[in-house]
Amino acid sequence: MTTIAPLAGVRIIEASMLGPASITTNLVDLGAEVIKIEAPGGDYGRQMTWPIIENTSLLFLHANRGKRSLMLDLRTDEGVEIFKELVADADVVIEAMRPGALARRGLGFEDLRKINPRICFMTISGYGMTGPYRDLPSHGIAYDTWAGIVPPAYDEDGFCYIPEHVSVGINAGPLFGAIGILAGIVHARATGEGLFMEIAQSDAAAAVDWLRSETHRAYERPESEVTGNAADDYERRAPGTAGMKEGVRYQMYETADGHILFMASEQEFWRNFCAGIDRMDLFEKWPGSKYADHARGNRELLAILTEIFKSRTSAEWMAFGGEHNTPLGPVNTPKTLADDPQFKDRLPWLPAETHGADMLPTPIKVVGAQLPDPGIAPTAGQHSDEVLTEVLGYDAERIAELRTKGVLG
Repeated sequence: MTTIAPLAGVRIIEASMLGPASITTNLVDLGAEVIKIEAPGGDYGRQMTWPIIENTSLLFLHANRGKRSLMLDLRTDEGVEIFKELVADADVVIEAMRPGALARRGLGFEDLRKINPRICFMTISGYGMTGPYRDLPSHGIAYDTWAGIVPPAYDEDGFCYIPEHVSVGINAGPLFGAIGILAGIVHARATGEGLFMEIAQSDAAAAVDWLRSETHRAYERPESEVTGNAADDYERRAPGTAGMKEGVRYQMYETADGHILFMASEQEFWRNFCAGIDRMDLFEKWPGSKYADHARGNRELLAILTEIFKSRTSAEWMAFGGEHNTPLGPVNTPKTLADDPQFKDRLPWLPAETHGADMLPTPIKVVGAQLPDPGIAPTAGQHSDEVLTEVLGYDAERIAELRTKGVLG
């Protein structure tokens, strides 16, 4: 199969630490060249979070795969000048740390656009460049608690703790940021002018959870203007998936060996299911509405379906769904997901032998081609000589002089 790198020729200079470095992970996977500028000592994200794999965190290995590392002391004049030289022929500069960190070194957007008018500058931070929280130190979970995504939980002794959850802001922020970066590149190549953009991971968490917050907002209006679904007699449900608790035709059920998600909210699918199990009596008694009907609160039907679903394994129900055109979904855990046949087909692991850890590839696919292998995340300063030689044309004597001065860490 042909290998294609859609972002070949895109060069990104990234000053990053910790999780926000994932703003370019998918761009690297798509073929962009990312030069990660590391301060002397390197990104301490290599030691943050668990697991630590042969002295480097999985977080760092995943977020920084395929990047080139140049160690540069931006507290020195020479370090600042080298950064500027790199920017002269780059498309994007990323400030993945507190906003203004580069500007304090004379490397802000206004400084860099004088060198390269087409440069796109993206700042990614916790709470963004404005607002009362802009200067607060923070970590990833803060953006989800701020956005109302992760509620407090309590243990058996009554102590509050952080419940298990998927981190939204720290993952969505970099993805929104990557979209902005690509938009900036398109704009710059069309107009010759770069853009100064920013993304807050807290904003991204709120944006992903738009349905719940917008529903609460809509419910502030009179019930004569904002109602529930016709299938619920227009009664308002709790926002988001909280309104699924009393669902029957859209619900999780226990199977003979696990669980299955049943999603027959459309009348057509409900009919198909009842015919498939030879229980058309259920459809005749509770045909429901044409669309969006969960048979909410029907405890009698809930008890019947509970027993029906226990009669087959999850795999048997998945086969049933395909045979009878009924929406049924597997209920996996992060541990069992890799055994699912759909996962095996769509998301083959990037292997530990060449990436430091088994990790998921980008979900973006090019039909009829394959993306280049991004390769392993760098050690601190691993590509310093290489970048200075290949990109800036420095000779060995010049590099040795910089190293003696401590410019390269």
